[in-house]
Amino acid sequence: MSLEVIGAGYGRTGTESLRAALERLGFGPCHHMHAIRDTPSLLPDWLAFEAGEHRDWSRLFAGFRSQVDFPGAAYWRELAAHFPDAKVILSLRDPEAWFQSVEQSVFELINDRATLADPHKRAVVEFSKTLIGDTYFEGRGMEKDYALARFNAHTENVTAEIAPERLLAYRVTDGWAPLCAHLGVPVPDVPYPFANTREEYREKWD
Repeated sequence: MSLEVIGAGYGRTGTESLRAALERLGFGPCHHMHAIRDTPSLLPDWLAFEAGEHRDWSRLFAGFRSQVDFPGAAYWRELAAHFPDAKVILSLRDPEAWFQSVEQSVFELINDRATLADPHKRAVVEFSKTLIGDTYFEGRGMEKDYALARFNAHTENVTAEIAPERLLAYRVTDGWAPLCAHLGVPVPDVPYPFANTREEYREKWD
């Protein structure tokens, strides 16, 4: 099994809802930071990747048909090259709303990580802070101007570099129609899933 869908959008752009939608459409399992949180066996390979011991994309996403959110979104170029037949979805959100959401969820979790009772969940947050916060965002992700500049540049880069026929720029509020058209599947007769509010986000980590 190899990735058929690559999610290039940042976390907190509706990626948990998109994950649920992709799995409903038959593109599951879908990889997400929450998959690492909920499946402890996934963390060692990511820690080895973080330590520079390998760069094996097939190993990291073994058993998954799709991927959204970090850490995968940080490596969209590499994934798009490694899985050339995969469709790419760039989940979008208003930049200011995105940063506010991150402040009220991810940043709070990182700052409170020492209080998490589950040692595996603490390890995942520490991994996320190191690989995404310290490396990808150069330790400046909590600086609003810097984070917004990175967010906007990311959107521009993905849009410029992925072929239009391969890319869907998508807001979860767009619902099923554009997503299903991009993936070539029928629109299901169920409401589009919306998940992972700020409260739901923290409840799953505590």
